Parts: sequence; structure tokens; C-alpha cells
Amino acid sequence: MKLVRYGNPGKEKPGLIDADGRLRDLSGVIKDLGPEQLGDGALSKLRKLKTQTLPLVKGSPRLGSPVSGIGKFIAIGLNYADHAAESGLPIPKEPIVFMKATTCVQGPNDPVMLPKGSKKTDWEVELGVVIGTRARYVSQKEALNHVAGYCTINDVSEREYQIERGGTWDKGKGCDTFGPLGPWLVTRDDVPNPQKLGMWLDVNGKRMQTGSTKTMIFGVAKLVSYVSQFMTLMPGDVITTGTPPGVGLGMKPPLYLKQGDVMTLGIEGLGEQRQLVVPFKR
Repeated sequence: MKLVRYGNPGKEKPGLIDADGRLRDLSGVIKDLGPEQLGDGALSKLRKLKTQTLPLVKGSPRLGSPVSGIGKFIAIGLNYADHAAESGLPIPKEPIVFMKATTCVQGPNDPVMLPKGSKKTDWEVELGVVIGTRARYVSQKEALNHVAGYCTINDVSEREYQIERGGTWDKGKGCDTFGPLGPWLVTRDDVPNPQKLGMWLDVNGKRMQTGSTKTMIFGVAKLVSYVSQFMTLMPGDVITTGTPPGVGLGMKPPLYLKQGDVMTLGIEGLGEQRQLVVPFKR
């Protein structure tokens, strides 16, 4: 299933994309797409619906984040060997874990705002993993059973804040608008192998990133198992799993986003995003 949330910010309704690519309203069935709707039982009930009986949504409404009530937004750094190389950093022996603020979450096509005084805002197409059932010290073999589904994420990053301002990476990762999710959540039954997904990102129509999840250093199952050793993963938590090469930081000379730039990105089977870069606004 492809599950969505649509409508104005803060007033999104749940929906799904039917077999013909049309948006159907789910608000008569569930209140929202949040932690309570992401477990296997709840998703099984949605899967049994006769989608042709659900109301069609007219027009092309704004899409919000496909998941509401995200408790933790967990990120993995340097998870592609070639990205580590372009960053001038060694391949990690264990996953690098940091956090993105949940206040950075937004819809897939909402504008990305440059932080006040930013000069080094960068792009990163990433596979997002949405947790469906509580995971604590789970084995790698069991890990994917705790996943509700997958989505496209742009892990927007301010490199000066991240690298040059001291402390943890979190400073450059959680700025407002730095976490576009969607367009939809694809349930795990429709993603039989999350390690075989092509991914790409363009800036102003020029291809910057081309990659595949098959080149991850640590795969999804490993990441879910690993993170669950350090914190309990709850329904609605999101893990963004790293980016392939082609980010602005790795270019010679480095290239960063400016007002008016347009990012387009996507992952095979998980849909595409488009973001206009806009100046800081309170």
C-alpha cells in the first residue's frame, strides 16, 4: 500500500494511492496515519479495504509527511563507502547515529528554508524506515518485522553548523524544513528487498546523486537491530539511513544551495519530491 496524508499543514487527512495512481480518502476509516495505525494488525485491516469504494480526492492537494506523531527522527551518517570517501572520512566500523529534530519534518514538496546566515546548506537523498511495532534489542533476523514501511527523505544539512561549529552533527541536521518525508509511506509488503532500490537527486535539473541502497555499508535490518540496542524504537519512529555520493560538500569546489534553487529527488518505488529553496523567514 501507498499511504499518504494530504491537506494544509496541521490539518492533514489520511489517504491512500489506489492501483490507478488516484488519491483516495481514508478519513472515514482512520483518524490519521500515526503510531496507532502502523502496527501489523492496523495495516492488515487497511489492506483488506475495497479501495474502489473509498472517496476520490479531487484536484492535487498538498501532501504532508506520510506519518504523523513521529517520536524520534534518527539518522545514520556515512553509510555509503563512496560518500564517506568524498567527505574525506574513514568508513565507519559501526553505524554513526545522530538525531534530527522532529520540528524539521515537513511534506515532500514544501519549500526548504535556508537557516539564518546559512552559507553551506546541502542535499542528501535517503531511504527512510518507519517503525511499526516496538523494537528493543531485536535481532537482525527479526528486525524487518518491526518495520511498517519505507519512504523517501531529503536529509537537508547545513555543513558549517554540522562540522565547523563544534559538538554533535545535530546542529546542522534539525533546522526547520530540513526533513521532507514522502510523498507516501510504502508498506513493507510492497518493498520485498529494501537493499535493491535505485535513488537519485537533481539540483536545478542537473543530476547530482545517483545510487542504490545495495551499496549501504550497514543494511536496513542491521540498522534497526543496532539502534534498538541503544534506545527502544517505537511505532512512528523514523530512521533515515544515509546517502550515496554526490552531495555539495564533496564537490571541488564545494557547491551549496541558494535561494531559488530547486531540488528534485526520488527512490525507486517510493515516489519523488520537489523543493524550492527559500530565504530565512521567522
